[in-house]
Amino acid sequence: MTGREETARLSARDAEHLDAAALAALVDAHAGTLYRVAYSVVRHAEDAEDVVQETYVRVLKHAGKLQEIRDARVWLIRIAWNLSLDRKRRRKTGPVDDDATLLLQQLPAQDLSAEKALAASQGHARLLRMMDSLPAKERQVLLLSAMQELSTVEIAEVLKTTESTVRSRLFRARQRMREKVEADAAMSSVGKGAGRHA
Repeated sequence: MTGREETARLSARDAEHLDAAALAALVDAHAGTLYRVAYSVVRHAEDAEDVVQETYVRVLKHAGKLQEIRDARVWLIRIAWNLSLDRKRRRKTGPVDDDATLLLQQLPAQDLSAEKALAASQGHARLLRMMDSLPAKERQVLLLSAMQELSTVEIAEVLKTTESTVRSRLFRARQRMREKVEADAAMSSVGKGAGRHA
């Protein structure tokens, strides 16, 4: 059963009949998405896992509201998103994982040589740094769109804004990212060209 089917099944029940096991099933059905939401903000595996656990605790505390919720998936994502932002604010530091840590995480899962895996890891880190340099509101919609694959309607619900605002921010974020990637590629090609002539 997919996460959306599980959400629909559980959302249809009366809130008073939802027990801890049913709520755990709801969170489990979306655990991967919740983890990606959290990790995209906090950029640390343990913190992301903690956010998923905190999301479960919040869901237990507010189980009575589930009946009022239109889309439990979006509700869960909003909880995880807000908890992630709170955790990041408390931490007040940048990403903890360095390129070597990212490489070690990727090597067992992929059939890439160490050299290719390191290059991919460095490219991923460079993209994340570019995303971090975007204005906060644009970065938020881009993260939710690209990494969580949410629709503009769902992003609007998570961020408590309008769909047209989300579309506008997403357009600007993609445009800025395109400019940053093109500038980075131009700098890389200039650097490689200089290395050949030296």
